[in-house]
Amino acid sequence: MKNTKKAAIVLLSGGMDSSVVLADAKNKGFDVHAITFRYGQRHQVEIDSAKAQAKSFDVVSHIVFNLDIGQFGGSALTADIAVPRNSGPEQGQNQLIPVTYVPARNTVFLSVALSYAETIGARDIFIGVSAVDYSGYPDCRPEFIEAFERTANLGTRAADDGERFTIHAPLIHLTKEETVLLGKKYGVDFGKTHTCYDPGPDGAPCGECDSCRLRMKGFKAAGFTDPAYRRDNQ
Repeated sequence: MKNTKKAAIVLLSGGMDSSVVLADAKNKGFDVHAITFRYGQRHQVEIDSAKAQAKSFDVVSHIVFNLDIGQFGGSALTADIAVPRNSGPEQGQNQLIPVTYVPARNTVFLSVALSYAETIGARDIFIGVSAVDYSGYPDCRPEFIEAFERTANLGTRAADDGERFTIHAPLIHLTKEETVLLGKKYGVDFGKTHTCYDPGPDGAPCGECDSCRLRMKGFKAAGFTDPAYRRDNQ
């Protein structure tokens, strides 16, 4: 019997957000092709988490794409720059962009995903950005996603032939609490996800960086204990 499902590309970092987005794409009936980027980040643990989630959700394919934008430096995630810990209130839209921002990362990632999508005939791309509980990165805003979708539909042969691309960002207006609840609904194993910007040598999350604190806030608000943490973070 011919498979009538539509193919979709899911950007899968191994974090809680991208794992929920992976589950969302599967729930919407897409055949998922996941792509994870080894971009020069300092920690392998998130790639291992991405592999675990791809296996859990039985994706059609999973590519770990080597793209070392980390050689440029400019971010605490790729260069010898300290990751801020307990640095006050979580970053937001009206605050300074933190040093954990990786220059143009989502622009680069979406461009590669677009190339992959056009090559295999997929016209849907999923990304786990949020503009609510987030670190204030400019490439997580709705305006950016909308602009990239316009770019995809201006600069590809598929779009020129009348096949439009859609960039899905299902979490973009959700709080971390709502993301946790959606993941629970979809059966995401959050214990297999990794969020921390500065984990220990064994991969254990620090519990103090901006990403950890946003995650902990979400689980607490949702009324759950986060299984990825080895201590009671509630």
